[in-house]
Amino acid sequence: MTLAWERQERILAAVRSQGTVRLADLVGRLGVSAVTVRRDVTALADRGLVRRVHGGVTLPYRQAGGAGAEPHPTPFGPAAARALVGMVVPSVDYYWPPIVQGAQAAVTAAGGRLVVRAASYDGTEDRRQIAGLLERGAQTLLAAPTTAGTAGRELLRWLGALPQPVVLVERLPPPELPTLALDAATTAHALGAGLAVRHLVTLGHRHIALVTSRSSPTSRALRAGWQETVASLELPPHGHLDTDVPAYGTPGWSAAYDEVLRRCRRRGVRALLVHSDREAIGMLERARELGIAVPDELAVVTYDDEVAAASDPPLTAVRPQKHRLGALAAELALARLADSGERPVHRVQLWPTLVVRESCGGRSATD
Repeated sequence: MTLAWERQERILAAVRSQGTVRLADLVGRLGVSAVTVRRDVTALADRGLVRRVHGGVTLPYRQAGGAGAEPHPTPFGPAAARALVGMVVPSVDYYWPPIVQGAQAAVTAAGGRLVVRAASYDGTEDRRQIAGLLERGAQTLLAAPTTAGTAGRELLRWLGALPQPVVLVERLPPPELPTLALDAATTAHALGAGLAVRHLVTLGHRHIALVTSRSSPTSRALRAGWQETVASLELPPHGHLDTDVPAYGTPGWSAAYDEVLRRCRRRGVRALLVHSDREAIGMLERARELGIAVPDELAVVTYDDEVAAASDPPLTAVRPQKHRLGALAAELALARLADSGERPVHRVQLWPTLVVRESCGGRSATD
């Protein structure tokens, strides 16, 4: 009689090959009872490696919807009409533009106006820009402030004491401020890393390296999600497979990327999760120079999906829903502005989605 792990490997192989497999067919293939097949499928589904559908089992990913879909207008009453909403973000040239566009669409749909300022990841500048928006007459605020260290905590305490409603965007108060009553809209970045790892496991990979940009504040959450998923799936020990690299195009980038690829080749690692698109594109470039074929010899998944579709080959990507996140944050701010009664603190988290393209060797939704 086959062992459970052997049956589950055969189920994964069948799903990889066919995309969707009927439970009745698995009973015949494996030569076991329907109860045993259902038990094995449940175990795989609980670990995020397959998804159950009526009468069968399929791959766990799905094609993402359009990144720029307009938010559904929400009525906020007269308080939102002509409301001035201030927004302070750390950058207006990377990651944040779709978030700003989503917020602007929601505010405009409600009859208000959004005013944006950038603070360049600097706490003092955060406070100066926010103060300027308040002087400008902002009635509610969307903010992505620096939260690290003593200065970050002081800034958050100041925001929490303002009479104007404040919604944090892609930020949460640190554990030292567990009861700070600020609404927040965030992306489940750790879960997104888990989606990428699980997808690569469904393609047969057991050793999956993580490569992150050392300049990105998102890297910490991705690392936590990668580590948690590797442990929960009982993958082999992944020591020294977690690497920070310089940003693509900065001094020393090519040598650093080459070292990562050579180390992976020495250790038999044939799958990478890379943050972000620019670093993933750099990895593809260096892999080509080193004679490593993607996806035949190396599967690559990027985290971001800003320019992933234009890479060569097109990159499979985990896509944070940035436009929707901005719209959601604005809706939280407008709802807080309109609600004169007791409104509980809202902390809302959006899941990213997986978009399958050629770089991982899996099937895209258009195949």
